[in-house]
Amino acid sequence: MAKKKGGKSKGNVSAGVNSNVSKKLRNAIRREYMQSGDRIINQLKAHRAGKNVMVTMKNPNKEETNKSFIRVPASKIWK
Repeated sequence: MAKKKGGKSKGNVSAGVNSNVSKKLRNAIRREYMQSGDRIINQLKAHRAGKNVMVTMKNPNKEETNKSFIRVPASKIWK
């Protein structure tokens, strides 16, 4: 008898291109996380661990009307 194929090819395997979760649900979950306190706690944990954390804040320069928010390294804000 012939040997069976080895490896990962065991029939049809998804390429993982399309998501099986709706875009509205993904956006709602992300919006909820971005406004929650969990995000800030995770940023603080990463900052204490020595990671390069970026914080989004309102732009203090009111003349730059095209940039209402800017990203700043957390090391400059939190010290």
